[in-house]
Amino acid sequence: MTAPGAHRRLDQLTGEWVLVSPQRTARPWQGQVEDTSPAPRPDHDPDCYLCPGNTRAAGAVTPAYPSTFVFDNDFAALLPAPAGPGPGPDGLLVAEPVRGICRVVCFDPRHNVTLSGLEIPALRRVVNTWAAQTTELGSLPWVRHVQIFENRGAMMGASNPHPHGQIWAEDKIPGLPAKEIDRQRAYATTGGCLLCDYLSTELRAGRRIVCHNDEYVAVVPYWAVWPYETLVLPRRHGGALPDLDDAGREGFADILHRLTSGYDRLFGVEFPYSMGLHQQPTDGSPHPELHLHAHFYPPLLRSATIRKFMVGYELLAGPQRDITAEDAAERLRAVMKNR
Repeated sequence: MTAPGAHRRLDQLTGEWVLVSPQRTARPWQGQVEDTSPAPRPDHDPDCYLCPGNTRAAGAVTPAYPSTFVFDNDFAALLPAPAGPGPGPDGLLVAEPVRGICRVVCFDPRHNVTLSGLEIPALRRVVNTWAAQTTELGSLPWVRHVQIFENRGAMMGASNPHPHGQIWAEDKIPGLPAKEIDRQRAYATTGGCLLCDYLSTELRAGRRIVCHNDEYVAVVPYWAVWPYETLVLPRRHGGALPDLDDAGREGFADILHRLTSGYDRLFGVEFPYSMGLHQQPTDGSPHPELHLHAHFYPPLLRSATIRKFMVGYELLAGPQRDITAEDAAERLRAVMKNR
């Protein structure tokens, strides 16, 4: 049962605490109000770098692709050649080289659709592309981690409205996945899987379940930071997208459709979010303790025009939320389509 006043909850995946302040939901808002009336988008935009047949900013031509299309990012944050700074001039200034490959995944040739607007077969092709890219990039002997993600909407920093995501593969395991790996590995010493056991707990409780199918469950995690944050968990234990069988991939496409289209119905807008998949490292070692999952971090708070800002206490002390995970799940559940 939700505590009546301010309390904090432990994020089991990171070991960090989240301050929950339900009493703040009644506070008046005189801050920034977002614009919710974007201009309609055409099926093909001649000025879009990601639409088929157009020339991108760096000069390459995007081909006439029929479904998904993957290419190396023209302005990559990571480069495949090993380079970078050496050790700092003294012991407190530490740097090291990093190498990687950054790719863009166009989900569909149409400019005016999103993941939520794709039919299940098209979403299945996206899932298959993610899995194939994980296998291809992860097979490189120096790649240790493959991060798949999507920033949806200008509010979340998307520089182009065409339906697309990114994949960054690198020779290091980044900080947040490393924390999750350490926590899952430590829990496995007790004889269980952290996320398998957590999913069982949520299924028994029921209060934070948002939508589900035979293969997956989407839940507002007990320790959620963002107002309508969700965690997507496979019902079957597995560590990576390439491990999924046909039912697992079909189920993943279906839960993506349910969740993203439900988000859109909540406030009647194309719901902005950052989404990312966490899967086992590609370092050649077995990781039986790791459980594939997806995070959705949407910024909207009270309506389509009021967003959550991570400032002040969040930047200087720790994450804080007003609406409880249980209330958020109830509101999302009301607009979802389960079977």
